[in-house]
Amino acid sequence: MTSAGNAAGGGTGVFRRKPVDEITEETEEGLARTLGLWQLTAIGVGGIIGAGIFALAGAVASETAGPAVLVSFLIAGVASAAAALSYAEFTGMIPKAGSAYTYGYAVLGEGVGWFIGWDLLLEYTAIVAVVAIGISGYFAFLVGELGVGLPVWMLGAPGTGDGHVVDLFAVILCLLIAFLLTRGIKSAARFETLVVGLKVAVVLLVIVVGFFYINTENYSPFFPFGIGGAITGAATVFFAVFGYDAMSTAAEESRDARRHMPRAIIYSLLIAMVLYVLATLVLTGMQNYRDIDPESGFSSAFASVGLSGLASVVAVGAIIGILTVMFTFMLGVTRVWFAMSRDGLLPAWFGKLHPVRRVPSRVTWIVGVGSALIAGFLPIRQAAELTNIGILLAFVVVCIAVIVLRYRRPDAPRTFRLPGMPVVPAVGALFSIWLITFLAPETWLRFAVWFVFGGLIYAFYGYRRSRLARRE
Repeated sequence: MTSAGNAAGGGTGVFRRKPVDEITEETEEGLARTLGLWQLTAIGVGGIIGAGIFALAGAVASETAGPAVLVSFLIAGVASAAAALSYAEFTGMIPKAGSAYTYGYAVLGEGVGWFIGWDLLLEYTAIVAVVAIGISGYFAFLVGELGVGLPVWMLGAPGTGDGHVVDLFAVILCLLIAFLLTRGIKSAARFETLVVGLKVAVVLLVIVVGFFYINTENYSPFFPFGIGGAITGAATVFFAVFGYDAMSTAAEESRDARRHMPRAIIYSLLIAMVLYVLATLVLTGMQNYRDIDPESGFSSAFASVGLSGLASVVAVGAIIGILTVMFTFMLGVTRVWFAMSRDGLLPAWFGKLHPVRRVPSRVTWIVGVGSALIAGFLPIRQAAELTNIGILLAFVVVCIAVIVLRYRRPDAPRTFRLPGMPVVPAVGALFSIWLITFLAPETWLRFAVWFVFGGLIYAFYGYRRSRLARRE
């Protein structure tokens, strides 16, 4: 280990840290480096823009914030940007797979790294499943509009309707995304870039057409639920403005991660925020917030001005938009799992790469099957309760870690330096902690069970078998 590596590492037991310089100097053959700046940006945009525009904006506008849903997105965007800038600084320093897991391991110790990595395995997998269930609902709607009758048993998880046995389409979607990711990151990224382009085109079409039907009287009153309604709405839509965290797990597959990853994170969030703001302006301008359908906001808005034909376009756009979210988060969970296996915290068998495509095929199929089982046999509400807490905790860890490392190693090479240190990352950490307090008790219970299970694995395997443990 180099002297710089010794300076960056340190600690013993659960507090042992993987040296930053050693992480960046690892030379073993790893993931294929094929992604350019705009492919990375497309993956980020694919993870951020999804249900936020096509469903969540209408629900928050009609029930929580009114036209001030625009303010809700701006508040959430600013808070998310604080975390995004923290990720950007880390990706410029540590261009390796693993994202928050790797950063936490290097700065706060192995115990924190394990805690975040183990949690993200569940969170990201559950997000893939939830998104698959959402797409399945849109698909069933479109098929019904075409007059095609599908067997009732395949239309939903048990308990979601009479005769429902499995959400077959959601299962197939999870397995298809897994198959796509096993084909190699270059081919998968090309598909993601194409689909993200189509999604953005649909969103722009909705914005441009809707702009000509805006009635400014619908903006009054702008704060029908008060300022508090806009702030509460921000807590809800915050979950529509992350995705760059999963994208950052692909750092090791970038051709020039030190330069491209910070830019891709910032570009993807900026593009998403511009589209979110324009979309909410159009939505609440076309139709009074009281009349917006919480489940299909744009469809009801276009129908209100005599453009109901665009409802199908919006439905197709929603399917395309949400599909890219599945891709980004399944990519994220497989790269976190790969990084943990490479570090010895999980068996090396999981981290085995395909000899030709250089992707972790084994864990990709495990995640594909796992998310398919969740999507096929759990109602969307129960599946959704598995998400959110882990990502928010990852934001807290990354924001704290970037402060610690800036003071511990102020002279370490950084291709991007987060501005406003330490205020900006502190805002990101505090906002994430605040949002955690809104989560339901059931979410905490499931999280506790998963954490205890993971703690046992770490205690009896990872703690003794990790690379740093063997060194000690």
